[in-house]
Amino acid sequence: MAYIPHSSDEEREMLSSVGAKSFEDLYSHIDKTLLFEGELNLPEPKSELEISETFKGLANKNRQLKIFAGAGAYDRYIPAAIDHIVERGEFLTSYTPYQPEVSQGTLTAIFEYQTVIAELTGMDVANASMYDGASALAEAVLMARAIKGKGDTVVLTSTIHPLYREVVKTYLYGYRDKIEEIPYTEGGITDLNLLEDTLKNKEVHALAVQYTNFFGFVEPLEEIGELAQRYGVPLVVVADPVALAVLKPPAEFGADIVVGEGQQLGTPLYFGGPYLGFFATRQKYVRKMPGRLVGMAEDVEGRRAFTLVLQTREQHIRRERATSNICSNQNLIALRALLYIALLGKEGLREVAKLSISKARYLYKNLLQKGWENPFNNDRFLWEFPISHPEAGDRRKKLLKEGFMFGIPLERFYPELKNTLLVAVTEKRTKGEIDKLLSLL
Repeated sequence: MAYIPHSSDEEREMLSSVGAKSFEDLYSHIDKTLLFEGELNLPEPKSELEISETFKGLANKNRQLKIFAGAGAYDRYIPAAIDHIVERGEFLTSYTPYQPEVSQGTLTAIFEYQTVIAELTGMDVANASMYDGASALAEAVLMARAIKGKGDTVVLTSTIHPLYREVVKTYLYGYRDKIEEIPYTEGGITDLNLLEDTLKNKEVHALAVQYTNFFGFVEPLEEIGELAQRYGVPLVVVADPVALAVLKPPAEFGADIVVGEGQQLGTPLYFGGPYLGFFATRQKYVRKMPGRLVGMAEDVEGRRAFTLVLQTREQHIRRERATSNICSNQNLIALRALLYIALLGKEGLREVAKLSISKARYLYKNLLQKGWENPFNNDRFLWEFPISHPEAGDRRKKLLKEGFMFGIPLERFYPELKNTLLVAVTEKRTKGEIDKLLSLL
């Protein structure tokens, strides 16, 4: 953002308007013993050129890695137009659109974002966004409990992102719910037999599964959806938004709530945030949905207009009727997601997914030829997959020195998966980069 200092005349004009003669007059009411005297221990001022060179020097200390890792945050190409649009003052400095008469631009953008998320997931309605994928899942579990209305157990598949599961456990701490984690099979997907036993024998009021799962495999969502319906348990699906360009939407398998992380949709890695949680559900559950919802209406002159039609936190309604304490939405990041999908379109998003899949298959095939192994009896993945080698840790460190971030050690989350890395390949990675990585192994 541009910074233009005030001139001396402007400073005098502002001081005069509040009846002050100098800057010191503004804090003359403060006890002088509390005021700092003397000179601050700061370096001498620098010119614009010197400041620019200083920051360039600091920036050059950073290393630009070729990223072959994901686990929920992915290094994808971002069209230049996105940064140009979101940096406009109308979007960058906008506040919560409580006053629709002066917030039509912001409200329109949120409404369009909700629309594309609903289309992508196949659901009826989507909210204005949550903080991130983890908080979206936790809020979805609470909503599922409210839909069911009775029970004492939440079921999470162990192939859901481990950090997401931790957030859910934190959310549920005060509810004293029992949390059942369904183990994975030798194929790295949810054990359907154990899942059915749990649904049959426990008082379950929420079931959550990830699609594709944390290992990158496609879960048997059709069978899981059938089990959820058979035992009357609300189904929450944590979905990958780019994967939905090539997979059937969760709505087709009976999902009641679909959530996920939207970082892939036009937002850089940003050292871990801010990110974007998307949240969609069925029309009949809309009043139990957390967050806020923008709707389309008409103004007094009959023109199309947008306004906040649902705000379900306790600040706006009676506390006992509130569905969430989520106080805001990730408006700027949601705008990035909207722009990304709008610029690419359906075919563009599908092409991103296809390129990622083909490049991941190329790397996977060559890793197997070099003696790496798939720890699971399953190769139904898209662009992320687990791969094992007796020297996986050492090879990863070697590649890091060469400028490649190769996978994430799975042992941190799954102690039984020693010497195993979770590798991801996006459309951004070139054949030359993949071949160079392979040559260094």
